[in-house]
Amino acid sequence: MASDVPMSPELEQVDGEIQDIFRALQNGFQKMDKIKDSNRQSKQLEDLTGKMRECKRLIKEFDRILKDEEKKNPPDVNKQLNDKKQFMIKELNSYVTLRKTYQSSLGNKRIELFDTGNDQVAEDTPVQMASEMSNQELISAGRKQMDQTDQAIERSKMVVAQTVEVGAQTAATLTQQTEQMKRIGNELDSVHFSLKKASQMVKEIGRQVATDKCIMAFLFLIVCGVIAIIVVKIVNPHNKSIRDIPGLAPPAMNRKLLSIDPFGGL
Repeated sequence: MASDVPMSPELEQVDGEIQDIFRALQNGFQKMDKIKDSNRQSKQLEDLTGKMRECKRLIKEFDRILKDEEKKNPPDVNKQLNDKKQFMIKELNSYVTLRKTYQSSLGNKRIELFDTGNDQVAEDTPVQMASEMSNQELISAGRKQMDQTDQAIERSKMVVAQTVEVGAQTAATLTQQTEQMKRIGNELDSVHFSLKKASQMVKEIGRQVATDKCIMAFLFLIVCGVIAIIVVKIVNPHNKSIRDIPGLAPPAMNRKLLSIDPFGGL
């Protein structure tokens, strides 16, 4: 682009600042490939984004001054200045596209150049400022912006409603799970108590069985002793060292009947 276009001192100052930013952007993007750390690349990209915002502001300022001086300049000069402005817009758009490429590779979605969400400056349409818009255009733009804001608010309300609904469902689920955990705890306490009671009963039964076994053994010994005494008594009835068992009659003695001689007195 030719640099010998006649410009006023004010335009030359703005143009010089824009050219300085373009050179800084060119050097900055050349350094991006040399930076290996992703955090440093992200910081470098943020700095370049700030320069692009400033460049956009200066292009708007260049367009404003150009409109103010349009009547003072010849038509061919105005045409050259407008072409220069369009060239600036195209060059800025090229850096915007380059920034998007690096942003996509870094996965960095936090850096935004324009608040409207559209980084690309129209190449065919010059930068339009509020001072150039008619009242009807301003009203239409305001209504459009309000509609977009209302839509964003509605979307936010829907997200909030969905979040509240999910939160309520989560709270209900947590409440049910808490009650279930309480019931499980109570059941575990009951099982523990039952196991403890059963253990005590088993111990008592064990003691009773041991006692019964001792009693049965003692009775068995007594019976064996009685049987032994009976056997000895039967085998050796004249043994005086063995006392008679109560209730057991001694063996019958051989008794001789006295006979009466009926004729003895005769």
